[in-house]
Formats: sequence, C-alpha cells, structure tokens
Amino acid sequence: MTDRVQGVALLKERVRGEKLIEGWVEGPVAEAADLRGINTLMTDFFDDPAFVRDLFEFVIVMELRFARAQVEAGIDLMGVGDAAASLVGPQLYEEFVWPYEKKLVEGLHALGTKVRLHICGNTRPILAGMGRLGCEIVDLDYPSPLGEGRAAMGPQQVLLGNLHPVQVLKGGTPEGVTAAVAECHRQAGPRYIVGAGCEVPRGTPEANLRALADYAHQHRP
Repeated sequence: MTDRVQGVALLKERVRGEKLIEGWVEGPVAEAADLRGINTLMTDFFDDPAFVRDLFEFVIVMELRFARAQVEAGIDLMGVGDAAASLVGPQLYEEFVWPYEKKLVEGLHALGTKVRLHICGNTRPILAGMGRLGCEIVDLDYPSPLGEGRAAMGPQQVLLGNLHPVQVLKGGTPEGVTAAVAECHRQAGPRYIVGAGCEVPRGTPEANLRALADYAHQHRP
C-alpha cells in the first residue's frame, strides 16, 4: 500500500493540477474475497452470516485508512472496485453488500473525495442499488447495458462505459470503436463519460484507443 501512496504523491508533483488523479480501494466483497477466498466467502453468506458482517466491517475500516492516506497524498477522485459483488443475487446484495458499500462511500465523502464505483460483470440485477449509493460516477461493465443503467439510476447519475474491452476495443477497428461508443452515448444520454467496460487489455491497438479519445474530445457529455 505504501508504494501506491508514494506514487500518488509523485504523480501530484509531476502533473501540477493538469490531470485528475484517481486513487483506488477495494469494496467489501472484493476485499473479503481476497482475504477469505471467493468460494469460501460465497458459502459464508449462508453458513455464517454474522462472520460475513464482521469481515465486511473490518474491510471498511482498513480501506478507509488506506483511502485517507491517498487523499492526503493528493488524489482527486477515489475509485472503488467491488468486482465480486456481481456474483451475488439482488437479495444478498441488498441485505449484506449494499449497507457496507454505502458505509464505504459515505466514509470516502467524509474524507473530502468524490467516488467512482466499478463492479465487474453482469450487474443488471443490482443496478438500482448501485445507483442509490450516491457515487459521483458509476462504471458499467459491458454485460450491463447503459440504457438499463440510466433507467435504473435516473437522469442525474454520471455513467461511464461500457465498450467490450476485448471484442470491440482490442479486436475491433477504429471505425467500430467509434460506432460502439456512439451507441453507448446514445443509451446513456447526457452525463456520460467515454470508457471501456472494464480494464483495457494489453495489446489493444493504439489506433483504437485514439478513436475512443477522439470521440470524447469531439462530443459533449
């Protein structure tokens, strides 16, 4: 963790306010899965729910301490990744996960930073809950249509995404990237940020990334 904080401070010094600096913390399910093991955690929801809540409490305390160090080092926006949250159904999400994601988001806001949420995978069953967290930006991965995200989260939520990182961004053409991001923009409407659905794969052609950036520069949100 120390290297991440030092990296933020160095980047802050180098960019001198010309670029937005994003930090990163893990959400309750993602970090709990790292600590417990994903298969074990999924059975814990049923076998020992009290333990899951205790584990999530521990994770939130740890992540907020890490977040504070990044905020003090100079980040402008905090990314929250809770990838494994897409593996639980809406009932478990509302009962176990959402309250702790909300606690994390509120803690980050109390530290004075804006929040960008990303949950990998198919989040269609939990879109409404994600929208209620109060994050400034919500990323959607490619299995979750931006139009559904807009319908579930309302007109004020800023949405980001959600080109297929492999089929479109890495394996496609600049023309295909432009067409795909235009469709994303159409579905999301205003308050939209251009982006891939998840991490951009190594080996993605520069021309395709430039097409993505060009669209962002040439269109209003």
